[in-house]
Amino acid sequence: MKEINLGFILAENRRKRGLTQEALAAHMGVSKGAVSKWETGSSLPDISLLPQLASYFGISVDQLIGYQPQMEKGEIRNLYLRLARDFSLLPFGQVLEQCLQIAKKYYSCHALLFALGVLLVNHCALAAHAGQGERVMETALKWFDRAAAGAQEASLRKQALQMKAYCLVQLGRPSQVLDILDSDEIDIGPSEPLLARAYQMTGKRREAKSILQGGIYKGVVSLVNLLSVYLDFCQEGPGPFAQACRRVEQLADIFQLKALHPGLLLSAYLAMAQGWMQLGDAGQALALLQSYTDLAAGDIYPLRLHGDEFFDLLDEWLDHTLAPGTYPPREEGVIRRSMTQALEENPVFSPLQDNPRFQNMVRRLRANAEVC
Repeated sequence: MKEINLGFILAENRRKRGLTQEALAAHMGVSKGAVSKWETGSSLPDISLLPQLASYFGISVDQLIGYQPQMEKGEIRNLYLRLARDFSLLPFGQVLEQCLQIAKKYYSCHALLFALGVLLVNHCALAAHAGQGERVMETALKWFDRAAAGAQEASLRKQALQMKAYCLVQLGRPSQVLDILDSDEIDIGPSEPLLARAYQMTGKRREAKSILQGGIYKGVVSLVNLLSVYLDFCQEGPGPFAQACRRVEQLADIFQLKALHPGLLLSAYLAMAQGWMQLGDAGQALALLQSYTDLAAGDIYPLRLHGDEFFDLLDEWLDHTLAPGTYPPREEGVIRRSMTQALEENPVFSPLQDNPRFQNMVRRLRANAEVC
């Protein structure tokens, strides 16, 4: 990010054109001392003089003051990582204020607003109280709404709409979610097959394979997420629920999600365990929570998205397509602590609090959280 730096830019443009401070002062109708103060930064020109100054040097007012309303993808990524680290180390309100000020400064940078919104959603649980958490979610909703309305890139608009819907669900406004997502538009399907064929026809077989691997990977992640939510709708009895759980576990085994995407599998384990608790089967729930604990306390750190022997080109695809700030969503220490909270503070598992096996899982997860 670059701060407003009129003095340096003014002096640089003046010297580039071989002008003296006296010559510039005469053109602007001010004293040489005024120009000198502008260039040293001890004072600023009257706002009404900025268009005249910019016109004199043949540049825009934004260029004259060094203002950049947009940030590059790499800058956004680095900013997200820094703020995520700050959330893990500093008071929540202090980092939140940083986010608010940055958003004000770059309010026309839709990619940045989207990334900041994702950052707030991913750290909302750190809010001091429920009221603050709700206000944070409202702020993220506002930023997603602006990004969805103003972004030129179709993919960013779609992502922003999805995150806007997520915020609305969390804020208890389902009718607005339906207005956004429940449309009759025809889904033309994934673009990867056509892109791969086009790359293949131009002799770029590696690019074609990379595109297809990315499409398969997205499909697997999407399917596991869909099944994890679908579990809530299989509660009519143990039989249907067990069948849904088997599908999740089989898919995880086929694509080796323990190594490929442990974060995704951890969420699925929790969803299945919660379902079994609601069906009154604590034994099945404990078995899944054991799998959750073994994975969460295992050798999966640092968490990152990556390929494997099957997805051998996925790493380069991820580097090219991964949106700033999307993964990992939080600092490792915050993630580890949240894994403990998911068991210890989840009311669904409160009947297990006195179970020795459950208590041992909590101890292991606490120890895992203390590593950072």
